[in-house]
Amino acid sequence: MVDLSIDSNQLEVKKALTEVAQLQSNRAFRDRNNLFYIEGVRNFIQVAENNFQIATILYSEKLLIVPPARKLVRSLRRNGVKTIKLTPEEFRIISHAKKASGIAAIVHQKWTKLHQASPNTGLCWIALEKVRHPGNLGTLIRTSEAIGGGGFIFIGKNIDPYAPDAIRATMGALFHQTLIRTTYSSLEHWICRHNCGVVGASLAGNVDFHCFKYPRSTIIFLGEERKGLSKNQQDLCHHLIRIPMVGKSDSLNLAVAGSLLLYEVYKSKTNSKSRKR
Repeated sequence: MVDLSIDSNQLEVKKALTEVAQLQSNRAFRDRNNLFYIEGVRNFIQVAENNFQIATILYSEKLLIVPPARKLVRSLRRNGVKTIKLTPEEFRIISHAKKASGIAAIVHQKWTKLHQASPNTGLCWIALEKVRHPGNLGTLIRTSEAIGGGGFIFIGKNIDPYAPDAIRATMGALFHQTLIRTTYSSLEHWICRHNCGVVGASLAGNVDFHCFKYPRSTIIFLGEERKGLSKNQQDLCHHLIRIPMVGKSDSLNLAVAGSLLLYEVYKSKTNSKSRKR
């Protein structure tokens, strides 16, 4: 009698590895299926703790040596989450880490509707239309989480926060930030309804970012790395501020500029609270 379970298991593993490869390399596939891929103990635990819906857990019994992660795999499996056991060799096929952790997952993307979000959640929000390098976006998300930012508003469909390079650069911060995708018209209505203060970073800004008084509900617009703020972005801005540069460089890396602004908002609002006390 032929043991069909062996072939069945092998087919399941092959299918999972193919799906992971697609999620790693094909944005259209990620968007169409509303999924993304993560690996590593920290990412796995934070995805679970922040109520992301996990579609499939992939793990290697031999490689996964961290007790809390092993316990979490068992708990999620008991709760009905699909788990696939891989050999160390199979796991290393999908791992991009220098040292394979033995734990990875296929996860459902999490998006929030604009009308469900409040601009007063968190210290401030970042609004973006285009980002040339996913790593810059990941760094911004990490900084926003560090200063207590509320999240990110992406206008249109150009930006993919679930790209592998973006996820890697966030160091897990992605799973703590609210992500919204919307249109300019919807955003304009939301800004008016909540009386937000919209601030754009631009070389044409007439106020030094150190001297600006950031509003209570602050939305920061950042332009694409090469071209800066688009006309649509500028039209929504109430204020344009600049980051001074005294050297010969005429621009800053997007992640650097955004991080400077985020910490300036943090400093401004922290000092304001201290004065009120």
